[in-house]
Amino acid sequence: MKTKTLFYCTECGNETPKWQGKCPACGAWNTIVERPAEKAARKSPAASRGSALGVAVNRPRTMAEVETTDELRFPTGMGELDRVLGGGAVRGSLVLVGGAPGIGKSTLMLQICDQLCRSATVLYVSGEESERQIKLRAERLRVRGEGLHLLSETNLENVVDAVHTVQPGVLVVDSIQTLYHGDVTAAPGSISQVKECTMALMQLAKGEGITVFVIGHVNKEGSIAGPKVLEHMVDCVLYFEGERHMAYRILRAAKNRFGATNEIGVFEMEDGGLAEVPNPSESLLAGRPEDAPGTCVTCVMEGVRPVLAEIQALVVPSSFGNPRRVSNGVEYNRAMLLLAVLEKRGGLLLGNCDAYLNVIGGLSLDEPAADLAAMLALASSFRDKPVPSDLAAIGEVGLTGELRAVSNLGQRLSEVRRLGFTKCLIPKRIQGKLAAPEGLELIRVANIREALAALL
Repeated sequence: MKTKTLFYCTECGNETPKWQGKCPACGAWNTIVERPAEKAARKSPAASRGSALGVAVNRPRTMAEVETTDELRFPTGMGELDRVLGGGAVRGSLVLVGGAPGIGKSTLMLQICDQLCRSATVLYVSGEESERQIKLRAERLRVRGEGLHLLSETNLENVVDAVHTVQPGVLVVDSIQTLYHGDVTAAPGSISQVKECTMALMQLAKGEGITVFVIGHVNKEGSIAGPKVLEHMVDCVLYFEGERHMAYRILRAAKNRFGATNEIGVFEMEDGGLAEVPNPSESLLAGRPEDAPGTCVTCVMEGVRPVLAEIQALVVPSSFGNPRRVSNGVEYNRAMLLLAVLEKRGGLLLGNCDAYLNVIGGLSLDEPAADLAAMLALASSFRDKPVPSDLAAIGEVGLTGELRAVSNLGQRLSEVRRLGFTKCLIPKRIQGKLAAPEGLELIRVANIREALAALL
């Protein structure tokens, strides 16, 4: 019998009798895909037994009836990864790891398998490499692999059968875009395939208590390829950031149901794989030039960890009618705002100059506490006068040029002093009492004009 063809939206699931460019339910464009209609909905054995006995298999319960137990966490063998996950991996969770090609996603997953194999059985499924390729890479990374099972497969049904046979405690899938579900007619990597495969892995993780790590590719916009609902289904979304040709890699949590989302982990790519960087501030400031105009150090909070970052700026006269503005590591609109405030409130004529702003080490600073350091770096390059090498700047700058207080200032100052700085520029008005660390001189300024006058 010929099956009827249906169309549905991959974003909201709304079914339509024919293909349309725009979903009539959610308004999304180009999300209508084709699928054959199911012949009949199959009931599970548990549901059939429940119907025969007249007992509901799953019924609503009151809040008092629900038992709460602490989640079972276990270390992954990498302290930086455990920090981002909130203290370790949670049993029965589904973790999505995304990043650009060649950034080190597969390397990171294979390295944590070495530690996880000591306490649990691990199944590593790869749809991109053969078992021989994985073993060669494991030998290069010095992964012993005792208790590590390898499988090169792209069929989801075969992966589920292998899980039932091996019964691992941890499952690693590399990558979700290579898997395909036999009941879905779309090609592997399509929106419908990625959605169905992730749903099956989520049911496998929740139903059998298996910790699943899924590697996902990213598109040209930098987000994980596939439907946005993919990030809603998983428990944790990790982004592996950094330039391929730079040594440092940053692991950042975009979503975490079992911990905070403002923690980062710093790694360094070496010949033997990824190495943890327990003190990122010292590593990021290594090689900083002394008495060079256009550079200033600030302290930002990444979760509960203070990190010192170096901001460099270059301001040169423009050769064209429209000056060029380039920002790397600082959000572009934020950088344009700081340039406008520096010209209007600071008295620097930057309208005919090209301005380039860069954060060393591949960091992305989205905290307003770095505003003052960025403006000092720009002013230092414009006037060709260096900022003292033993000085750091912390503070948020408003549109009227005033300096605003920032949070966790005491913790930031302690990190600044620990790294050998003797002076720190801070806002004049702060919240609460502040005790300066021994050996650190605090320079309090009220606005950007006072800051420029005090230093330049």
